[in-house]
Amino acid sequence: MKQILVYSVLAAALLAAVPSAHAQMLPQAQPAGGGASGIACPQALDCIVAVVEEDTILKSELDAAIQAVTKQYAQNPGQLPPPNILARQVLDRLILMKLQVQKANDQNIHVTDQDIDQAVANVAQQNKMSTDQLQGAVTQDGMTWAGFRQQISDQLLTQKLHESVVRDQVTVTDAEVNNLLASPTYKAGEVHLAHIQISTPAEGGAADIAQAQAKAEKAIADIKAGKDFNAAAIQYSDAPDALDGGDLGWRRLDEVPPAFADAVSSLKPGESTPALRGPTGFHILKLVETRQPGRQVVTEYHARQILIKPSEIVTPEQAEKKAQDIYTQLTEKKGDFTKLAKDDSKDNTTANAGGDMGWFQKDAWGQAISTQLDGLKDNEVSKPFQTDAGWIVMQLLGTRQSDVTDESQRNQARQAIGNRKADQAYEDFLRQSRSEAYVDIRVPELKDPDDKQASAPTPASN
Repeated sequence: MKQILVYSVLAAALLAAVPSAHAQMLPQAQPAGGGASGIACPQALDCIVAVVEEDTILKSELDAAIQAVTKQYAQNPGQLPPPNILARQVLDRLILMKLQVQKANDQNIHVTDQDIDQAVANVAQQNKMSTDQLQGAVTQDGMTWAGFRQQISDQLLTQKLHESVVRDQVTVTDAEVNNLLASPTYKAGEVHLAHIQISTPAEGGAADIAQAQAKAEKAIADIKAGKDFNAAAIQYSDAPDALDGGDLGWRRLDEVPPAFADAVSSLKPGESTPALRGPTGFHILKLVETRQPGRQVVTEYHARQILIKPSEIVTPEQAEKKAQDIYTQLTEKKGDFTKLAKDDSKDNTTANAGGDMGWFQKDAWGQAISTQLDGLKDNEVSKPFQTDAGWIVMQLLGTRQSDVTDESQRNQARQAIGNRKADQAYEDFLRQSRSEAYVDIRVPELKDPDDKQASAPTPASN
């Protein structure tokens, strides 16, 4: 699942501006010159530019999002499409976000203030800031702190919605993993990709397909004529990552659909594919860079533990004292670890085995145990340390280097199949949601002439 993005100007592109209580309906075409969107509101500072089901998008929201994108590309303004196309691209992203938030609410998916606080803290940490410093940076960029928190909340909601949509739809069997690894088309290695996606309507006909193909060919012609691929993505792509220049980041080749992987495999870094037909439309892929996997050798630890847990009859203080007594017996050679573990340990998975935890990678048992391993020598017993489960006394029995390449390859293949299925399932969900939604774009200039849904909204089904 995708994590909260590091704070950047682009993150503000989906910020919801504080709605005006007196927002007015926008009539027909308005002259340019009204803020970043070029839309002027008659007799009002703010007005509605689009209705999405029972929600609205205000001109102030659209202006703020366009300004954020424009600021992000301040050093490379030539990568941005003409203002009218940029406004359509940004509006479409806002519509998609509104729909996802509404779907999450319909499914009773919620985020708590604690969830938002933790996500904000993560953003601050990733940017090497305190939360107060992050708040200052946000307000300095002209955004409200409440609006920034709302954007984080919306991102968390869409993440949970994604999990909900794919949870029951995506399963991966051992047979699928075996088939992928045995397939002659299986390709190891990783690729850094960018893409342009020209979608066709969910129930589109031959005319829609021809129109999308023509748009894809126009994008390819511009790229061949020297237009930067990322700029072309911003202008032509209707994928959610278009405003990121279509950057897909690093992906394992086995995560890329086989037909596309074959096309990418024949490219050199910097080259792009022709328009590739997929189930949802046409795709143009650019190979940015490649890298090959190496053997994966990890350190594994063999240890055993005794867990003393507080309970209704054992206070936390008594649990700590009991753990300390056990440590003293072990270090003074007055007790046997195996017997003490069987008699006293409250860990159901290891107690009957004399506390034996088997061989494991460092983080397998959690951060507290991982931290203790760093300070132990072979056969050394740790002082009692506290975890969420209780007080633990642990002995490190040994370490070894293990080649986990094959195991890792199977895990990666399983994950690749799961990610591919999840991406397809969620993309289908979004396309269906968009096609069924009532979306009324009130400004003719903001309607995409190629988008029938924008030109002729369909009333929401009951």
